[in-house]
Amino acid sequence: MDTSRRGWLIAALLALLLAGCAAPPAMVERFIEREPGELLARAEQQAPDEAARSRLEAADILARRGDATQALDVASRLDDRRLPPESRVRWALLLSSLGIQLDDPNGVLQAALALDEDLPFDREQRLTLRQRQGQALADLGEHAAAAEALLEVQAETDDAGLNDTLWSLLVRLDEPTLASLGDDPLRRGWRELVAVQRGSGGDIERLFERLDAWRGRHGGHPAARSLPGDLIALRDLRGREVSHLAVLLPESGPLANLAREIRRGLEVRQREAEQQGIRVPRLSFLDSSRGDLDALYAAATMAGAQAVIGPLDKDRVTRLEGRDSVPLPTLALNYGNNAENRAANLFQYGLSAEDEARQVARRAHGDGHRRAAMLFPGNEWGQRVARAFEREWQALGGELAQRVGYNPNAPATDAARRAAAGRPDMLFLLAIPGYARQVPPNLEFIGVDDLPIYGTSQLYEGRPQPRLDHDLNGVLFVEIPWLIPDAAVGGEAVLPFRDSYQRLRESDDPGLLKLGAMGVDAFELGRRLPQLQVLGSTEIQGATGTLRPAADGRIQRELPWARFEGGAPQLPLLNRFDDGRAR
Repeated sequence: MDTSRRGWLIAALLALLLAGCAAPPAMVERFIEREPGELLARAEQQAPDEAARSRLEAADILARRGDATQALDVASRLDDRRLPPESRVRWALLLSSLGIQLDDPNGVLQAALALDEDLPFDREQRLTLRQRQGQALADLGEHAAAAEALLEVQAETDDAGLNDTLWSLLVRLDEPTLASLGDDPLRRGWRELVAVQRGSGGDIERLFERLDAWRGRHGGHPAARSLPGDLIALRDLRGREVSHLAVLLPESGPLANLAREIRRGLEVRQREAEQQGIRVPRLSFLDSSRGDLDALYAAATMAGAQAVIGPLDKDRVTRLEGRDSVPLPTLALNYGNNAENRAANLFQYGLSAEDEARQVARRAHGDGHRRAAMLFPGNEWGQRVARAFEREWQALGGELAQRVGYNPNAPATDAARRAAAGRPDMLFLLAIPGYARQVPPNLEFIGVDDLPIYGTSQLYEGRPQPRLDHDLNGVLFVEIPWLIPDAAVGGEAVLPFRDSYQRLRESDDPGLLKLGAMGVDAFELGRRLPQLQVLGSTEIQGATGTLRPAADGRIQRELPWARFEGGAPQLPLLNRFDDGRAR
């Protein structure tokens, strides 16, 4: 082959090679990422299907560029039903990821609705979305639904990394709800583990003896391989159980009658626990109406007490929470007036209407309401409880349409009319029964008979009175389990501390039973003070509600909900996932 011909061939081959490396204009354009703003602007002019695809692409680009907030806004607003199946899968995973990242559980739940449709999720995608759904439900306080979602994931993955979250959810469920989760080996093992913890009655030695037996029956269970962290932490408390409690209660003065019923609850629960074979502390009662706080603590220390229950007086609790610490671990039986509790080792527990008001705000907001009216007594107590509702409501992003303080001795006619002005979508009602019964008829009279009403326990006298309470039909309210056993837990047979309930309910006065219930729960909290100090996640299914410590040591109560039907408390028929309305 001559040189010229060879050169021509080399040149031709080189030209072909260069041509093969060059991309046509269309291919170059495909790899140039579009601007999200341009995509969103185009979507406004496009047909619905094409607009949904453009918005999804914009959300995806925004997320990859680190603008998660705008990406979440775009993804949550687009019409995912207009997307093809593969794109809907991509949308659900993107939106749920952004919801987790930005602490927006509602966005996660919106994405998780795609699980109910026949979409081409692969196994990993489905499990990822289901786990995110469980996390979002937990964030919203829907403990049973969250547990069910995470149990489904664990059943398929055997992932022990879910144990701590599952445990924190399952210990918050009552017995009927636990039983409703199913009876396969995984769920049965979890249910029995909760029963082991509850059956130990706070006796740590007894707990670990029973844990060994549980592991023998459920050796392959994820929790047998890796115990929840809260149970492991209890090992360090062995030998530190409280064996002697000093109780500071007044034997004279304005609080003496209340103290007498609280003391009765303490003593009844102590006897019940002893009969159940639980190691319980002995009680030494000191008259707090005599001597100052330092003298009372000195007397408790001299008596050999390891911890203290009391005082009951609000002013004394206020003085305690202003200290840096208290001489002995203490469970005060009231809440102080300070913004927060400063004192180390001081816990506070009581039947706080403020706790109930905050719970009402969370429930109403979760039910989809955003514009609240408030109707409350115009006295100091009413103002204080109303402020608790208002702060919680506004922290959740809710608006206040009306804030009406009323005269408890006047008819409710004018106050109800003023509360309904401003077009609220719910009413927070703080009232005793006689006043509360006037509110729904007055609202109906002015044509506002569909306004959802939420109330605290003060509007219920504590016993079914259908003839008197029929005007409250449809009103949702919170109350302690012992006063609404059928609505709260499914009957007296499954009440917390049932034997104590049966002994204390002999009184015909629901108010006295409530104080006795407070004494029962104070005993359980007091003997668990070392646990409260070590484990902020400690939770008790108590006679006065579900009890758990806040970061500053104040015990928060979460009460069950009831709804008046036929003039009597019933289990609420609706929840926040039905139609968003309470009535």
